[in-house]
Amino acid sequence: MGLSFASLDSAPASDLLAWAIATYGRRFAVVTSFQLEGMVVLDIAARLDPQVRVITLDTGRLPDETYRMIDLVRDRYGVQVEVILPDAGEVGRMVALHGVNLFYREVPLRRLCCHFRKVLPLERALRDVDAIAVGLRRGQSEQRAGVPKIDRGATPAKLSPLADWTRDELEAYQAAHHVPVHPLYAKGYTSIGCAPCTRAVAADEAERAGRWWWETEADKECGLHFSATGQVERKLDVLISEVVSA
Repeated sequence: MGLSFASLDSAPASDLLAWAIATYGRRFAVVTSFQLEGMVVLDIAARLDPQVRVITLDTGRLPDETYRMIDLVRDRYGVQVEVILPDAGEVGRMVALHGVNLFYREVPLRRLCCHFRKVLPLERALRDVDAIAVGLRRGQSEQRAGVPKIDRGATPAKLSPLADWTRDELEAYQAAHHVPVHPLYAKGYTSIGCAPCTRAVAADEAERAGRWWWETEADKECGLHFSATGQVERKLDVLISEVVSA
């Protein structure tokens, strides 16, 4: 692709993904949990490179429908989905200290669970990756309103090809290209994560309202894209240290 680095922020999704594939080759990957955004990114990327790397996290708490999506994606696109698991020892120590459903008790404990089931495993999996594409959109939440199409400060570099897409544009692309849809959307879900931490939403609720719905003041993020701040960050650091040293 003949894109200049400065023009990447305004590049269409297909051009941005084509640039990443040409620039990074096998050190580029689509990271997805098989929600609508991630599936559209994957569909565009697979049309450009049928052997594109696809990485997903299996936290150990996913709904059955997400596991079915993994098999469906493998069959539909012929890609080898790299399924990343958390470290059993770390999760075991966390559960021994705080219980299986620690995330319901307070935000720092929920962030702790996300840290050991999601953030750390993905960091380790991306050691041989120089750039990733994810499904972040500015319209998903207030927190994500300023998401750039390419985050040059991230390691690896993080591309959000659909940052400027609307929900209507997503659904139109899905319909036009027959992109597989996660079954939970038909049950009223608009954002999908771990089974105990996600619920269906009402028509007048925000897209991410079903994530950690019991948290009234938190930012509805797990730490993969936005780190904890303030008091939550300070307590999280202490909790992580306790698990590591247990």
